[in-house]
Amino acid sequence: MTVYSLDPLQDPRWSQLVARHPHGSVFHTRGWLEALERTYGYRPVAFTTCPPGTELHWAVGFCEIQSWLTGTRLVSMPFSDHCDPLTDEAGQLTIVMEHLESERKARRWRYIELRPLATDVPVDSGFAVSDEYAFHALPLVPDAGSMFRAFHKSSTQRKIVRAQREGITCEEGRHTGLLRAFYRLLAITRRRHGLPPQPFAWFSNLAACVGDAMTVRIASHRGEPVAGIVTIRHGSTMVYKYGASDVRAHPLGAVHHVFWKAIQDAAAGGCDLLDLGRTDVHERGLSTFKERWGAKRRSLCYWRRPVSQRAVPGLDWMAKRGADAARRIPMQLQIAAGRMLYRHLG
Repeated sequence: MTVYSLDPLQDPRWSQLVARHPHGSVFHTRGWLEALERTYGYRPVAFTTCPPGTELHWAVGFCEIQSWLTGTRLVSMPFSDHCDPLTDEAGQLTIVMEHLESERKARRWRYIELRPLATDVPVDSGFAVSDEYAFHALPLVPDAGSMFRAFHKSSTQRKIVRAQREGITCEEGRHTGLLRAFYRLLAITRRRHGLPPQPFAWFSNLAACVGDAMTVRIASHRGEPVAGIVTIRHGSTMVYKYGASDVRAHPLGAVHHVFWKAIQDAAAGGCDLLDLGRTDVHERGLSTFKERWGAKRRSLCYWRRPVSQRAVPGLDWMAKRGADAARRIPMQLQIAAGRMLYRHLG
């Protein structure tokens, strides 16, 4: 069968498909893809057997990442926690994968990567699991009281109550002032973890491209921002995408306060699920934090062809060595490193 390519940023059929497909997510949306292109120069492309000018019944979306450091490759989708093929039948994914294998050799892509959450990858596709994560999602109900009672009593309920007692406040929106307050906290958090922050332009472009779907929530104590999260809504799901905090305010319950505010807003706004994203299987502390809100855990696997191709030989070793150095260099150098490096990571 003939496989056609389309540009999700130019073809209106793509957004229509994302809106109606049960596996459509924020990571498929035009806003997410446009922010990727503006910030990192990634070119989005989708593949289907539906001819141009006809209804788009299904398609598989990717971005092409061109990097002299990590290699040119096709990823669905960069910086997403998960991104399912928007297919109706398993055979459709096989058709695209066979087509892309010949394209991979012709275009010298190092590998093709899928990040499906709900879709089964055919065993005969030539793909194999390259990474495995934990994925957490919290079911939401309109009754805030019943949700609160389901939280872990000592580590979650008490932190929320403590934040109220300490006078923690929360402001939300997506204006530049809130973005900059969040970014300051993000730079502090990433430094604590030995990592450079994402470029500020990414958050600015994301706010411009996804519009009202994105919300920044900042918790403050005595007028000082101490914790923040970024969420993006798609349909009946709110996605928690980024978080940051000042560790000195953790005993005050600021992080729990801002999470609880997001949960209440999502449920009141008609959402039935809070997507808490992926967690490294070795980060037991983060998994425990999510599960004490009542989030359900499942496995999330990334698939690659060929699976033997890592982005850069020795990259993990370099990251471990760089983490120690990143904690010592000035903050402005960390931010500059993030602007330079993230376009290569995807």
